[in-house]
Amino acid sequence: MSKINLSLREVVTLLQKKDIKATMLGIGPMSELVIRATLELGRDMSFPVMLIASRNQIDCAELGGGYVMGWDQMSFSEHIYKLADEAGFEGLLYLCRDHGGPWQRDNEKHDKLSEKDAMSKAKASYLADLKAGFNVLHIDPTKDPNFSGAVPMKTVIARTIELIEYAENQISKLNLKSVSYEVGTEEISGGFTSNEAFEKFISELLNSLDSRKLPPPAFIVGQTGTLVKMNKNVGRFDAKTARELCYISKNYGIGFKEHNADYLPNDVLIMHPDLGITAANVAPEFGMVETISLLRLAEEENQKIKCRSDLVASEFIPIIQKAALDCGRWKKWLFKEDEHLTDKDISAMPQKLEEITSVCGHYVFDRDEIRKARAKLYDNIKAMNIDGSPETRVIESVKDAIMKYVEAFRLKDLNGRIT
Repeated sequence: MSKINLSLREVVTLLQKKDIKATMLGIGPMSELVIRATLELGRDMSFPVMLIASRNQIDCAELGGGYVMGWDQMSFSEHIYKLADEAGFEGLLYLCRDHGGPWQRDNEKHDKLSEKDAMSKAKASYLADLKAGFNVLHIDPTKDPNFSGAVPMKTVIARTIELIEYAENQISKLNLKSVSYEVGTEEISGGFTSNEAFEKFISELLNSLDSRKLPPPAFIVGQTGTLVKMNKNVGRFDAKTARELCYISKNYGIGFKEHNADYLPNDVLIMHPDLGITAANVAPEFGMVETISLLRLAEEENQKIKCRSDLVASEFIPIIQKAALDCGRWKKWLFKEDEHLTDKDISAMPQKLEEITSVCGHYVFDRDEIRKARAKLYDNIKAMNIDGSPETRVIESVKDAIMKYVEAFRLKDLNGRIT
């Protein structure tokens, strides 16, 4: 089993103290295959692995569960360490809660829960994280359907303090292992729009934490201009702002973290270490890469199976297209000009349906009909002697996508440079 010898807060401190120009990569656990690809690359390239699970992906069954493998926090943790052992991974490994907090599950926001209920559910989710041995909690109380605009900074700070204090009390009460914290969000509009407001948030939060003898965060999230829609980063990365926010964060001994780094061009990615961006999150891109790889296998199957009367087609493409459309999660990824489209509209638009399937296919990987179609697809590919193991081809495509970030962020052998 891999062992963590440094907290993420300690890693951030070492990166800053040694002035190491590298940007750590937070990877969304979009599927079991993405996790395996990450651990194998982390082993081979010797960099810290941060797996960042949202509440929609991994959560308690009583709170609605998650779409990744049906795992709750405990089963997620157990499977991660099992997969790490199978991969021979022995490096720094961090299980991270991404966007924990009230109203962070889609259903909680849709149902417009009261503050009391939303905070109660957030605490229950964090407690399950702690019991499962998570290493990092993202404290993100910046969603609130009861506000028409951005949640006021004072409210964000008050809720952040309440949630960190709750976590620390549970750690002490139940004798659980300590965790590092991530605060802030890329989604605030109006709160962190200026350097002054960003620094004010850090200063006031740290003063409040210190007065209560609570630990400072490892990371603060800030907006660098990134924004993901469908399979593109439609934001405008602002290097000047990124450098200034990183400088402010470092002055307070906190790492700066960027979210939504998916699909950024390589010339932007390679700037990240020199700008001082301590870590960046990428998630949906890797789910899309896996889906597209499967769809390509299915296209090869369709082309060759016509000559094989002894085989039955997997029908993987129509099955996953229907499941991806029916799940409805594609609605939040649409470009503005497509937001009016309905399920019926998309069903009549083959190209748009293909795009939605590519972007949202990972949401339905765990459904029985998808599992069966995928297994049948693999069997047919093997029977037709199409080049290489189908699963190997898929996992290698995901590794290639991750390697783009490993190289741009100068992550190779980072474990050795830190320690």
